[in-house]
Amino acid sequence: MTVQAVIGIDTRRPAGRIERDIYGHFLESAFFGNIEGGVFDEDSPLSAPGPGVRAGFREDVLALCRDLGIPHVRWPGGNFTSPYRWEDGIGARAARPRRLELAWGGEESNRFGTDEFLAWCADVGAEPFLVHGCRSVDDAVRWVEYTNYAGDTACTRRRAANGHPEPYRVRYWGVGNEPYGPWQMGHRPPAEYAAAAREHARFMRLVDPAIKLIACGSPWQQEEWTRPLLQRAGPLIDYVSLHLYAASTHPYTAPHGDDDYEAVVAQPLYFEQRIQDYAHLVADLSAEAGLERPPALALDEWNIRHLEPADWPEPQPGSDGGTAARELPDGPAEDRPERLRVNRYSPRTLADALFYAGVFHALHRACALPAPVTLASTVNLVNANGLVVARPGGAVRSASYHVWDLYQNHTGPVALPTTVEGPARTAAVRQGDGSERGGALATRPGVVAHLDASATLSADGRRLHLAVVNRHRDRALPARIVRDGGHGSLPEVAAVRDLGAGTDDVLAANSLSAPDRVAVRHRPAVQTPDGHYTFPAHSVTVLAFDLA
Repeated sequence: MTVQAVIGIDTRRPAGRIERDIYGHFLESAFFGNIEGGVFDEDSPLSAPGPGVRAGFREDVLALCRDLGIPHVRWPGGNFTSPYRWEDGIGARAARPRRLELAWGGEESNRFGTDEFLAWCADVGAEPFLVHGCRSVDDAVRWVEYTNYAGDTACTRRRAANGHPEPYRVRYWGVGNEPYGPWQMGHRPPAEYAAAAREHARFMRLVDPAIKLIACGSPWQQEEWTRPLLQRAGPLIDYVSLHLYAASTHPYTAPHGDDDYEAVVAQPLYFEQRIQDYAHLVADLSAEAGLERPPALALDEWNIRHLEPADWPEPQPGSDGGTAARELPDGPAEDRPERLRVNRYSPRTLADALFYAGVFHALHRACALPAPVTLASTVNLVNANGLVVARPGGAVRSASYHVWDLYQNHTGPVALPTTVEGPARTAAVRQGDGSERGGALATRPGVVAHLDASATLSADGRRLHLAVVNRHRDRALPARIVRDGGHGSLPEVAAVRDLGAGTDDVLAANSLSAPDRVAVRHRPAVQTPDGHYTFPAHSVTVLAFDLA
């Protein structure tokens, strides 16, 4: 075998601990079938019958989420959070007010509210993460009281009357969502948000001192936003959030020969740089503010967006998954369409799967940063470019579902220093979904390694996991795995799970009629003589070695 790469693993000096909460998720009410038509559908024969708080839960969706083993779910948004009134969503469903929904348009039925969400999380086995709009301290305090307080008050009596006498003990609470943005109700400048976050945090903690609070960081003008936040509210918060998105243009370029694969699989480099920069900034500003330690980072909103021309017919959900058929313009694709929008029904592809795996490698390495990433929530869990696609006829695991399964269930919690010496390419790395003047997506030059690796240990140190992304579109890459600089040995056999190895099309996606087009291949015993292994083209591979 001709070795084209060397992967070095140091099992002697762990780099840090990978928290399970980096594999978390996100549901947003009134958002493209996350809730109604996703986890909750009172009219579906696939849903739990009534009466009761669980009536309407899609049982097929719940089973897929339970099988995955979800650490936490963030709700009710997203943008939906800023105008949300939690009291609209409790009590008898028939008596709940129907409201004009101000974040995404349309009307909100409020038939899925706090008690439904918390019951759904309990059934899935996920920890709930509630986000308050940070516009009213009293409203936030009463919500914490309703969910967490154990005494005898008007709020706790309402909770008991609604079927849950005991406290829910919700641990994670977001203090606002993107208040830096003018699209939010409650948009405000940095100093005002810092003051509001401090007041909310102080009084929410008086109700329950055990809660963990996630304050809003910003992706723009980060120093101007974060400095007053840490100075005013730093001692009271546990996390600062960061929202990041990547972009793919394949919906309009692939029919004309450009599937955007290289740009998609390179974008974890952009995520890693942004995370590193913000981690160091938060650490520096925390020291400046006199904090004993910096808050951790929460990447509590992230994904890759599939962009298409805004003048195309509106996308609609297809009955088999993905986007329903529609009449699209003929002729060559525009290099730079005047306006782009996100297709919320575009299915997750194999290329996306490699992107997600690369972000997880960045998050593994981020556990060693001065402000580590210890929590992350992808947008979304169900529908709207999520892990699970639900349609009236059933539910299916998307390609991304398998990436979460590989990393949260088949890697370890102890991050190890990992190096890769091997082939790479220089590229214009796309900087998320933001455009420059003229409409082109922003890029910066970078070096994109064909192999990206993350090694981890099990908690007891007896099992070594090596996750490798081969970004090369066409070429399998032989590599040698070296332990402890050549001073340690590896077993000659590994258990192997891989994704993409048997799939030729990098835009392959799963559907109800083809649920396993992109799926994990599991081989319990594969020879790895002297640490040699060949990683298939456009694939994600996890090797597991049992150490003596």
